[in-house]
Amino acid sequence: MKTISQIQDAIITEFSAFDDWMDKYSLLIEMGNELPPLDAACKTPSNLIEGCQSRVWLQADYVDGKVIFHAESDAVIVKGIVSLLIRVLSDHTPDEILDADLHFIEAIGLKEHLSPTRSNGLVSMLKQMKLYALALKSKSPN
Repeated sequence: MKTISQIQDAIITEFSAFDDWMDKYSLLIEMGNELPPLDAACKTPSNLIEGCQSRVWLQADYVDGKVIFHAESDAVIVKGIVSLLIRVLSDHTPDEILDADLHFIEAIGLKEHLSPTRSNGLVSMLKQMKLYALALKSKSPN
């Protein structure tokens, strides 16, 4: 099991293979396309993330002390962004998620290459993932 930092380092390496941002967007879209579709039962208003221009549903499950995220978006770039966040944060404990310093967003240049609305959406997705982790942490027996 890789740590959140190790996963971020792998993503930074993948993105550093490209100089051109069009290629990086293509990689992002490809990652989004690899995201498994979200069960229709999870596409509820309560799973819809506020603050995103496009629709993003985020589902969090608590399995064996770890938070497992599933998501879907109707926009290809946003789907790629959420797939990156899931790759980094899913399958970790609530504490690991809450303590995570997500340096990869800055390191791959994602923040500076997103429109203000997508950037706000990224912040909203991240905030929601941390809120789920916090809620699930309060449910854990320890």
